[in-house]
Amino acid sequence: MSFFSAGKYKLDLSKKTYVMGILNLTPDSFSDGGKWNDSENSVKRAVEIQEQGADILDIGAQSTRPGFVEISAQEEWNRLKFTLENIKNKIKIPISIDTFYPEVAEKALALGADIINDITGFKNPEMFEVTAKSDCGIIIMHNISDANIKSFFKKQLLKAESFDINRSRICFDPGIGFNKNQVQDAYIIKNIQNIKIPDVALLVGLSRKRVIGVNCGNPPPEKRLAGTIAANTLAIHGGANIIRVHDVKEAVQAAQVTDAILI
Repeated sequence: MSFFSAGKYKLDLSKKTYVMGILNLTPDSFSDGGKWNDSENSVKRAVEIQEQGADILDIGAQSTRPGFVEISAQEEWNRLKFTLENIKNKIKIPISIDTFYPEVAEKALALGADIINDITGFKNPEMFEVTAKSDCGIIIMHNISDANIKSFFKKQLLKAESFDINRSRICFDPGIGFNKNQVQDAYIIKNIQNIKIPDVALLVGLSRKRVIGVNCGNPPPEKRLAGTIAANTLAIHGGANIIRVHDVKEAVQAAQVTDAILI
């Protein structure tokens, strides 16, 4: 039996597919930029994501859309701090922080975050050092031009374990849309079972992304719900343990039906 451990939370990977709800505290994210970056609205949305059935709340304060302009660690933290301080007594599911800055990760963990989600794949070894001091979960994304995703996962698994981070605390993400073209993205969705490391959690984040848009007439990102559900269903069938989504309520329902048939 395999688990993804994140602080006080222990997610049984054999039990169900877990839904991670996205909360972007950014003015410029590709599909919902500016919608939740007001402090009070962000807290309300965090609670709503939980109420809609999400198993994990993922908070990001830096847009990582194609061509994004990187903000500083201090600015990222300034965007995060109010929300984190004001949801910790309201949110009863694991809180994930989407950051590649060790100093932001450290501050977020001190305020009660349970997971650090790094889109650079823990490229900076200080991220391992910071998270090793905690019992948090870590999400390591493949975000390099090397197409051998599984080899990258194995390499990063060894690095994490060298910092005494148990594999039960690790989750991998193949990085759909990151340093990949549409053909590569589609290949990942079709071949989850070949990419996955046994007994290690796998997250797939494809909500509203380009690989969906180009195959359904390129509607605006917020109009790609049906395509997102179709792609998520294929990913779950291939063995994805966590799906990262914008449309939480609908994703939960789709995952529940998929699980009921498959598990």
